[in-house]
Amino acid sequence: MITAHTNVTILIAEDDEGHAELIMEQLRSAGVSNEIIRFQDGQELWDYLMAEGRRTSPYDGHGFLLLLDIVMPRLDGLEILRRIKTDKQWHNLPIIMLTTTDDPREIESCYTLGCNCYITKPMEYERFTEMLKRLGLFLMVVQTPKIPPQDG
Repeated sequence: MITAHTNVTILIAEDDEGHAELIMEQLRSAGVSNEIIRFQDGQELWDYLMAEGRRTSPYDGHGFLLLLDIVMPRLDGLEILRRIKTDKQWHNLPIIMLTTTDDPREIESCYTLGCNCYITKPMEYERFTEMLKRLGLFLMVVQTPKIPPQDG
């Protein structure tokens, strides 16, 4: 179970302030108590992974899970997905695409690049909040791999 004592940090890469707040609020209301770190674009997320993840002691035995939007400034979600899945340290990071894009080609691209799950954000507020509550319940039971420290 993902709880605060399992050392799993939820990373959210979402450029829309309203969506980001709603996602975090609904995860909390579903009972998710893990640390949540939000990034406003793909570059901010990538910089964090490259700097923080390369340290050895703070992340020994630590797990992460990423909720990733596709359409973002600087680095989009597809490029972040590509970079993470080809990085020798971060390639096992579980990634859930959480985006308004429902284009079948985008969905296929994300799975081809290695995403673990693809969720389309409903446009209606009530459906969006209900989907986020269900996502929160899912996150309460999912298991994540630990990210190993980078060698030298």
